Amino acid sequence: EAAPAPCVQDRAPSLHEQLGFELGWDHARYGSVPPVDQLFQQSPLRQGWQAGRASFGRRTLRASPHVRQWLALRCHAWLRGRSFETLLVTPNYLQQLEASHCPITRQPLQEQAGAQQRHIDRVRDDAGYAAGNLVQMSQQANQAKGDRGFAALQALALSLRQGPLQQAGGLDLASWDRLVTLASFVTELPHEQAARLPLRVLPPNRLRLFNPIQALQALLTRQLATPGWSQRLTRIESLLGSDSLRADFSRFVLALAPRVLRSRELLQREQIRWALEDAWQDALVLKRWTQFALNLGATQAEALVHKAAAKKLSPVHVERHAHPTEGWALERQGFRAAA
Repeated sequence: EAAPAPCVQDRAPSLHEQLGFELGWDHARYGSVPPVDQLFQQSPLRQGWQAGRASFGRRTLRASPHVRQWLALRCHAWLRGRSFETLLVTPNYLQQLEASHCPITRQPLQEQAGAQQRHIDRVRDDAGYAAGNLVQMSQQANQAKGDRGFAALQALALSLRQGPLQQAGGLDLASWDRLVTLASFVTELPHEQAARLPLRVLPPNRLRLFNPIQALQALLTRQLATPGWSQRLTRIESLLGSDSLRADFSRFVLALAPRVLRSRELLQREQIRWALEDAWQDALVLKRWTQFALNLGATQAEALVHKAAAKKLSPVHVERHAHPTEGWALERQGFRAAA
């Protein structure tokens, strides 16, 4: 049941008031009480909640943890004037972002307040709360990242690498390198720049990858996490269009594979993931990858990803987005329209 329009005496309600009313209505739909600081008389959120309670009565839906998280995230965005895309970002979508460990600190995520408390937030601060821009990480990593984009994160990591400081914001250099990689996924980069980046963190679930060469990089790296990787990589190699590309590809695989073969002895999924990521610290792996990636080109990389997916050679679902930033509000720096 859709929320009715809020009644504002003598004038049309603003967008802020409309969204607040709808948010209150959804709180009532799930039998959830809005935040205490929004229960004052003039709050559009309270007005929507009261209207919803009058409409639903006891016929409410169950408020699962992901529903409560969805309501809290929408409230957080609404209070700060941030754009929140509700068509795709649903409680079910948030459930798909669940992780046992922070992808940045690699520490187990916790429910209780503290450095490792789980948070869902935007990767790009200049975009809104939209599908493909959200990831679950620890409070510590989220606060350390702040509003930094790819370029700022890369500059900070370079500064730490040059010394003398060993950490910043409570994070060590390895964690900052992972933040750099995470931000690069949702930043449109020249192919030559994206091709030179190590895969210091695998893309979290449902994150959109703007750079085709990084999508291929992740697809190939993930192959080594499961048995049969050699046969699959051989089939992918056969999809390449020239002998020189196949030779570059083979040299890259020969550099990468020995550094992650030990992951076959690991039992926990996260340990395997970290072994794959850590292999990209090796200078030879990055050198061989860069040579292959620069000779391949962005268009060929994208085609290769989709060919591999069509032949069921991708370990994860691959989805093509004609408009990957639709609903991201990039034109407004992630803020909602003023109207």
